[in-house]
Amino acid sequence: MSGIAINRRFAMAASALCAAAALTGCGKQEPGAASAPPPVPARVLVVGTDAAYTPFESQNDKGEIVGFDIDVVNAVAKKAGLEIKFVNTPWEGIFNALDQGDRDLLVSAITVTDERRQTMDFSQPYFDARQLIAVRSDSPVAKFNDIKTLKVGVQNGTTGDEVVGKLLGKSSTSIKRFESTPLALKELEAGGVEAVVADNGVVVHYLANNTAGGFKTVSDAGFPVEKYGIAVKRGNSELLAKINQGLEGIRADGTYAKIYASHFGSESK
Repeated sequence: MSGIAINRRFAMAASALCAAAALTGCGKQEPGAASAPPPVPARVLVVGTDAAYTPFESQNDKGEIVGFDIDVVNAVAKKAGLEIKFVNTPWEGIFNALDQGDRDLLVSAITVTDERRQTMDFSQPYFDARQLIAVRSDSPVAKFNDIKTLKVGVQNGTTGDEVVGKLLGKSSTSIKRFESTPLALKELEAGGVEAVVADNGVVVHYLANNTAGGFKTVSDAGFPVEKYGIAVKRGNSELLAKINQGLEGIRADGTYAKIYASHFGSESK
């Protein structure tokens, strides 16, 4: 066999080996090198909300959770790069669900109070509210103190419940507690209570959509301004920072003002 033939066969064998290496991806590799793992998908954050507080959160005919709070948090999440889902959560158990880790954050017209700050952390305020008194149109009530001798409806566990409890006594039999403010207002219409004390946004919305009820509202300068905040588990500073970043972003680009106007008919102040 000639030397030329041997060289030709050697070249062919070498070529075949290189082709096999290329097909199997086994080119020259640095020791210890490994292919990068696929990216871990971001966890979907669970948002707890008591969907019985129109116009802040409620369920539409399709069972979807909608409202001012929902629109705000959706916009915040989009701005901050968070993936979320809303879960209807009864008010009476909503804070425990956050503490136990069943919810990552809460948005439910939650007033920021010193007492609540002891067990959870809050975002920057996103809404200003005041307590408002609803009574029948012929009621003589003109200020908060005038309801001391009346039967008063409140939503259980709310700041309306707190202020009425301070005025009448927390265990007063004149206080009738309900699962939601609309239920308290229906009781006012039925004559079961003589006044309802609740957040202005909910009261005004209800009265505007139930004009046949024969209600009027009474404000009192003694009611302090209340701030709504988005709640996270105490110590979850990373999530809180992202939420605040998103809130700042939607205020700066005008998104918040548009959401406010769509629900309350005017630009936020």
